[in-house]
Amino acid sequence: MVISQIYGGGGNSGSLFTNDFIEIFNNAPSVADLSGLSVQYASRRATTWHKTDLSGTLDPYHYYLIQEAGGSGGTTPLPNPDKIDTIGLSASSGNVALVSTQSLLPSANACLDASILDLVGYGAAVCYEGSAATPGLSNTESAARLAGGLTDSNDNSLDFALLLPPLPRNTATSANLPVSGA
Repeated sequence: MVISQIYGGGGNSGSLFTNDFIEIFNNAPSVADLSGLSVQYASRRATTWHKTDLSGTLDPYHYYLIQEAGGSGGTTPLPNPDKIDTIGLSASSGNVALVSTQSLLPSANACLDASILDLVGYGAAVCYEGSAATPGLSNTESAARLAGGLTDSNDNSLDFALLLPPLPRNTATSANLPVSGA
């Protein structure tokens, strides 16, 4: 599984959506068990982590939408989220990790923690996979993994692009199957 999209502008002035969100994608041909996993967020310096515990299962090539904090701005609610929590993501820079446990990542050396299944840094983040973080986000743009979540070279700067407007997807969204022969 991978983090497929991050949006931190939810509820801000000028935003489309009323809430921040994190989206994960099961890029495998088998059902994924989310029990015991978490998504975790830290500001760009990655000193204090906040988590949302996950549960249930995720079908092959499907998305899981995690609604996070909202604000007074934005005009559109997210599609039905698969999980709701209250973490406030930065609209410009931050770190998001998909973690194999529901224990908070440590404040020191969290970027290298063995429990991290996937890691995305955006903007001026200090934690990221590969050569660099994704570009900074805005109130109107998300960081979206290429090919709808199927691209994973373990380099955030190559695997993600800014998406305007964001496109939140949940478990009811059609499967994003790999192209045969690719």
